Amino acid sequence: MIDAPASDAPVVVDIRKLWTVFHSPEGDQVVHRDLDLSIRRGEVLSLVGGSGTGKTVLLRQILGLEHPSRGEVTVLGQRPGQLGARDAAKVGMLFQHGALFSAFSVLENIAFPLRELRLLPDDLIRDAALVKLQMVGLKPEHANRSPSDLSGGMIKRVALARALIMDAPLLLLDEPTAGLDPAASDSFCDLLRSLHRELGLTVVMVTHDLDTLFDLSTRIAVLADQRVIVSGRPREVIAYEHPFIQDYFLGGRGKRAMEALHETPAGDTPAER
Repeated sequence: MIDAPASDAPVVVDIRKLWTVFHSPEGDQVVHRDLDLSIRRGEVLSLVGGSGTGKTVLLRQILGLEHPSRGEVTVLGQRPGQLGARDAAKVGMLFQHGALFSAFSVLENIAFPLRELRLLPDDLIRDAALVKLQMVGLKPEHANRSPSDLSGGMIKRVALARALIMDAPLLLLDEPTAGLDPAASDSFCDLLRSLHRELGLTVVMVTHDLDTLFDLSTRIAVLADQRVIVSGRPREVIAYEHPFIQDYFLGGRGKRAMEALHETPAGDTPAER
């Protein structure tokens, strides 16, 4: 697990009294009700919750792609919808399936956000994209490949390079290891851990993969009952009495994941992690 940042680290994302309501002819569906959450610089915060609890919706609201029905989201001191192009580039997003442009080469995909801003000459944009390509563990000979020629793990790495091309200090990850085999998943977690350390990233992650959750998270926030019911380090979260937590963390898969990382359920004696 990654070491937690100092408790007085600056707040990067602040969510206060957030409501998310979806309207339909059948009636209103309240997904979030008075949801509060703060994320500090240097954290790797993982959002977990059952289906329909609005984990990915919350990521999209932090990114500014969706807007809450009520309440406030601030990112780096500003509301996402008020961020200009340069400020919006301070938030990188890795979508679940990569979301690469099929008609673009690998290098064109990575360079795309920089080209859209039109602030640098083409040769500098290409050089920056090549640096990010190699930063995520790919080689220059991959630059001209099509996304259709890539493995699932390589697609994730290209999408990560694109998310980092603007040197964003805040990185949002939606199911970063989904669809990867165990070896590729472990390798991608190692890469994320290394980049977090080297670049000083703040990361907000949605994941259902318990190994990834315990491997990377400095803090876990659990969404249930339309709000964040508990947030903290794994032991603190597991100790919270709630049916979802008991089923998710203390079922067979959860216990195996914790044992693999020398983690034990609350009430046992090993040192706090």
